[in-house]
This record gives sequence, structure tokens and C-alpha cells, in this order.
Amino acid sequence: MIIYLVLAVLTVFMAMGVERKKNIIASGGERIYTRGKLRNESLLFGIFFFLLALSACRIAIGNDYWEYTSIFNLIAQNRYVSTEFGFNTFVRICHFIFGKENYIIIFAIVAAVTIFFSLKAIYELSESFGYAFFLYMVFGIYLSGFNSIRYYLVLAFAMFSVVYLFRKEYEKFVLLLLFASTFHMSVLFCLVVYPLAKLRWKVWVYPVLGVFAASLLAFPDFYRRIIFFFYPFYEGSVYDTGETSMIQIARCVAVLIFSLCFYRQAIKDNERNQFFFKLNLLALTLYACCSFMPVISRIGYYLNVYQIFLIPSVLLAVPKKWMRITFTILIGLAGAGYFIYFLQSAKDIGTHIVPYWNWIMY
Repeated sequence: MIIYLVLAVLTVFMAMGVERKKNIIASGGERIYTRGKLRNESLLFGIFFFLLALSACRIAIGNDYWEYTSIFNLIAQNRYVSTEFGFNTFVRICHFIFGKENYIIIFAIVAAVTIFFSLKAIYELSESFGYAFFLYMVFGIYLSGFNSIRYYLVLAFAMFSVVYLFRKEYEKFVLLLLFASTFHMSVLFCLVVYPLAKLRWKVWVYPVLGVFAASLLAFPDFYRRIIFFFYPFYEGSVYDTGETSMIQIARCVAVLIFSLCFYRQAIKDNERNQFFFKLNLLALTLYACCSFMPVISRIGYYLNVYQIFLIPSVLLAVPKKWMRITFTILIGLAGAGYFIYFLQSAKDIGTHIVPYWNWIMY
């Protein structure tokens, strides 16, 4: 656990030194811009290096680590696997280049791509890179990538796809998500929900959403039949537990209340923050009303991951300095407490990322 705490403190400290691109440009002068750009690139590379080093050197960390090595072996033998063809093709290419026994390099490459696109998304989408990165770490998003490596890879792609969405480069948005779906089909959900969340919702949309949420609670069997029509293999499986996450619900509620307190200053006329706000509202609806859905987190994280951008943006819009400082400290303390709780729960067999082992000393 200590190594994770040290990594978090080190990388967050570095992240606090990263300035937004527009701030560097606004400071004036090509010389200042070049110096600021170089500092940013050096800090970002350092963060990337430390995150990748810990992830790439791990062994037997994560409850599905050995399950993935079995998948790699089955692919090497040209036997059937349930993973998507894009991921299978990637593994075959790695086998061709690095050999069929070198599974460590596959984990390292997946980690490198995941971390790269996550950091790039945070840099492009956040109002404060340092605070957004702090939340990325304390919410356990980075460490959760030690499990379900395909899912967190496509989650990073999904985060970066939003950059194209706001640039109105819709072809790139669609192509990136279609490519990501060849690694994990669940990301196709974002092709529909993200454009809908980007639209400006009329007032009547919110009561309609409320009625829909009520129908989810009233007719779960109806919605289960729809889900299992497309995904029959989930019905009755170990994932079909009827559970949800009270922690995620509490987090969504807290972010919703905080955002509503400063809605006029931070969200009302800010298209990007409206997008993040709507996704948080949809995440709350999902976690609170869809416990009948198997593997609910596989959909939920596509929605609530953008809390790491919404919270800093709202903080920056708090009008009074003393209130801004107070909320910053309180959210920082809450985040740190959540991180400790996450690390404690990571000892469980369902997560198994504590204690940390690496192949250098294995």
C-alpha cells in the first residue's frame, strides 16, 4: 500500500505544476510559451513514466491477471476466446514480435496506451490539470486499471473521444469509439449517450428522465428481458448479482449537490460543464435505479469518470475566495479519505491489487 501512496503523492505534486495550454499562451511572448510548453511536457512525461513503471512491472496483481495470461495462451494456440477480435489481433501481433511466452510486454503496452490517453484527455478537458489528476488518482481510476485491462483501455479511449466531440470532429469521435469497441464492446454505449448529453436539454427533458428512472424501478423484469436479448450470456452468471454501489451513489449525489449550489456560475452557460453535469446525473440514475443490470459499473464508469473534470471546474467558479479555499480543502480531504478506503478494500479477492508485487523481485 505504501508504494501506491508514494506514487500518488509524487505524481500529484508534479501534476500541480502543469499549466493549461491557454494559460501559457495568454502569458505572452514566444519565449515564455516555449519555456512553459517545455515544462509541461517534462512534467507530463515524468508522470507518465512513474505511472507506467509501476503498472508495467507488476506481476500477479489484479484478480484477472492470470486469467488474461490464459487468454494469451489460448490465442497463441488459435483456440476460441471470448475477447473481441481487435484485442485478439493485438495479442497475435505481440506474439509475432516478442514471442508467445512474453506476456509481460502485453500488459506493459496496454498500460502505456491506457495511461497515455488518460493523461491526454485530462490535459485537454480539465480546467485544472493538477486537481483533475488528483481526483483521477484518489478515485482509484488509475489503480483500477490493474484489473479489467481491456475495459480501462477503452475507458481511456472514451475519455479522449470527448475531445473530438467538443472540437466537432465527429468522424474522429465515431471512428475512435468504433476502434475501441474491437477491444471491448461496451464502449458502443458512448456512441449514443455522449452526443445526447452534448445536446442542450430543454426543461421538459428532466421530468421525462425522472419518469424513465421511476419505470426502471417499477419494471425491472421488462428491462432485464431487453438486456438479455442482446447479452444472453450474462443472465444467471456470476455477474448477475442484483447489486449496485452505494459509494458511487453517494459520490454522484455529493457532486450533484455541489454543482447545483454553483450552477449559475459554473454550469448554466458552460457547454462543457453541462455535458459533465448531465453525465453525472445519468450515472446517479443508473446506480440508483438499475441494480438489476449485470456488471453495472461497466456502464457507470463511462458516465461518472467525468466527475474529475466537473469538480475542479465548479471549484474555480466559486465566487468567494474563502469559500473556494474551504471547498478545495474539504474535497481534498474527502478524496484522500476515499483513496485510503479504496486501498484497504483493494486487499479483497475481488480486486487484489494489494500487496504490490513486481517481476523484478519476483
